[in-house]
Amino acid sequence: MGNNFESVKTEMDQGIFWLTLNRPDARNALDANMLNEIDQAITEAEANDDVKVIVIQGAGEKSFAAGADIRQLKDRKPLEALVPGMQGLYNKIENCTKVTIAAVQGFALGGGCELAMSCDIRLATKKAKFGLPELNLGIVPAAGGTQRLSRMVGKGRALDMILTGKLMDGEEAERIGLVSYFVEEAEELQEKIREVAEKILKKGPVAVMLAKRAVHKGYDIDEDTAMWMEKLSQAVAFGTEDKQEGTSAFLEKRQAEFKNR
Repeated sequence: MGNNFESVKTEMDQGIFWLTLNRPDARNALDANMLNEIDQAITEAEANDDVKVIVIQGAGEKSFAAGADIRQLKDRKPLEALVPGMQGLYNKIENCTKVTIAAVQGFALGGGCELAMSCDIRLATKKAKFGLPELNLGIVPAAGGTQRLSRMVGKGRALDMILTGKLMDGEEAERIGLVSYFVEEAEELQEKIREVAEKILKKGPVAVMLAKRAVHKGYDIDEDTAMWMEKLSQAVAFGTEDKQEGTSAFLEKRQAEFKNR
């Protein structure tokens, strides 16, 4: 997978699809080519039934992704901001049927922070630096930043972070709910990623997909409709072979062997 990519590296390992942003000399800045290759890699992973979890990380310890490429950004015209672009890609990641994990060490700024927020689960080290500094450039966070951040940490904290451009480390990000897991050092990060991924890999894959969709799609609609969506998701799960296997395995006190159907 991904042998022809220039700006990202991909690797498949026991159900985990590792997607590494690979421009460490440019702090993994998200230029047009990298965004296109991320899109292609996500499409590959989505189409591969062997992929259960996608992990997005940055090469090197200095940056996860230090935002959009400012040189390209400087030349963009007003109507260019209306194309799906980065926001469309991040929506695609959020709506992916696979579980997505962002592993953050170093800078996750602007589009890099928004990329991490588009994932289902975020892990970060002490040296992680999250921020949305777009206002310093006279623009706004427009790849989901104004919306996902406020939904994760509350409107007050989101406004503070966006309006002041403050940066926060991984420990503070975990405290306010921006990050799901915090580890002190980079050496612990890979172990924690695998620990979290392994827990997900043991679950019924159809149920994982349905639960993820129910949370994302139900979050911004009225509760009564969302509850009906939850019931319909459960009805689908009840009709799967995996539901029979999962319940049988529990009653027989053995590990379930799910078939993803």
